[in-house]
Amino acid sequence: MSGDGLKIETSAESFFFELVHGAVENQKIKIQPETEFYVVRLLSRFIFSESLYSKSSDGSLEDQPIAILYKEALEAEAPPIQKTLFQNVGDISLYKAGFFQESLNRTKIDLDYYIGMGGAAYLNASKITEEKHFQNLFGELSNKFDRFVDVLFEVSEKTALSSTKTETDIFRMYELWTNTGSERAARVLKKSGIKVK
Repeated sequence: MSGDGLKIETSAESFFFELVHGAVENQKIKIQPETEFYVVRLLSRFIFSESLYSKSSDGSLEDQPIAILYKEALEAEAPPIQKTLFQNVGDISLYKAGFFQESLNRTKIDLDYYIGMGGAAYLNASKITEEKHFQNLFGELSNKFDRFVDVLFEVSEKTALSSTKTETDIFRMYELWTNTGSERAARVLKKSGIKVK
């Protein structure tokens, strides 16, 4: 599947493209196709929660506070490293703000904090990068950060079959349907609000 010269390469991307595209249309957001695909790829990457964590010196995974990650980005000396670190802060902030809104609202670090940090991180990434394509992409993610949070929240609602199911479970069901045409998988996906043909 592809659109506007952008190619979806994995079944995870195909799965999330349908959800993100539908949410963007429902939210009536005007965005560049490249930004939409960026969000699709972000979701595909975070399907496995290890991507949300940093590796410590002993190789174990740790959940670093977003403020620490932002500080590391500010202090990085080489612009390419800074860009990557700011991009990571933006990505993690967007994912957490979209997928974990309800739990964030019960903590001291609330949704507005992640929106502020994520928007600022993408803005810094857009200023540091020399590539026009990334300047536009990160600029749009920064300017419409709260709207993208709404898009991800809608996607999270559609992938929440029940309190025990995760987006990984839904993705596996989607893969089963894609590979086998399973009617049972199609029924489960339809119940969760995911369109299958």
